[in-house]
Amino acid sequence: MQHAQSIRPTEESTNDSVETPGETGVHEGHVVATAPESDRARKNRQPHPRLWAKRAAVLAALAVLAAACVAAALSFGPDLWAFVADAGRLRAWVEQNELVSATAFVSANVAQIVIAFFPGEPLELAAGYAFGFWKGTALLLASALGTTVVMLAVRTLGMRVVHLFFSAEKIASLKWLKEQQRFELLLFLCFLVPGTPKDLLTYVAGIGSSPLWRIVAITTVGRIPSIVSSTLAAGSFGSGNYLVTGVTVVATAVLAIGGAAAYRQMAKRKQNQTTKDSDF
Repeated sequence: MQHAQSIRPTEESTNDSVETPGETGVHEGHVVATAPESDRARKNRQPHPRLWAKRAAVLAALAVLAAACVAAALSFGPDLWAFVADAGRLRAWVEQNELVSATAFVSANVAQIVIAFFPGEPLELAAGYAFGFWKGTALLLASALGTTVVMLAVRTLGMRVVHLFFSAEKIASLKWLKEQQRFELLLFLCFLVPGTPKDLLTYVAGIGSSPLWRIVAITTVGRIPSIVSSTLAAGSFGSGNYLVTGVTVVATAVLAIGGAAAYRQMAKRKQNQTTKDSDF
């Protein structure tokens, strides 16, 4: 991994800045020292009304989608559940409608990464169950398309698109990652470890100046352990190999818990070090 370059500045707007009281803040990709928070700064830190309106529109669209899913489940629930519960029948349908099923799944995977509200694990399990281990893994690697969309959106629209999905506090909590010289290596390790906020990290990576293709490659390769464990567990379950499923689930759970704890410790330590450095 090469040393990451400095954070690329994006559009300058008070409402798109990220500041935290009495410590280093991030303003459109720049790391700046901030004075103790004043009433005006506290007010500026609040989301702009237009941002609230955009978030409300996104949530409304998701609510409509959820309502449609619930309505479909109520209308076709028993038959649909019987169809999905029969792995052989489901996989036979997927084979007969290979292009449609693969396109629909890749589209859902890309949407999950872009929207960032939903965890990716259910889709990973669904891929293994419906498509089997090898094909499910291959389809999940198409997450590179979602990462590309996120990167292009962030680098075109700036912090506005990041704030649409994440609060200023969430973004500021990862400033330690963006300030590290070995940004790309740390990003890869964060994606490699289960239990880390990969969707948030994808948006944060877009703020930097590393080449788009390298970020896409780093995040895609870093997702492989999580993808493999999920598709292996679900694929084995669909094939009736419950021993492999159990072992994989237990091992993944242990790694996820350990990875989440290690990530929190690393983030806390790096953030404290960044705060100390900013005091000099």
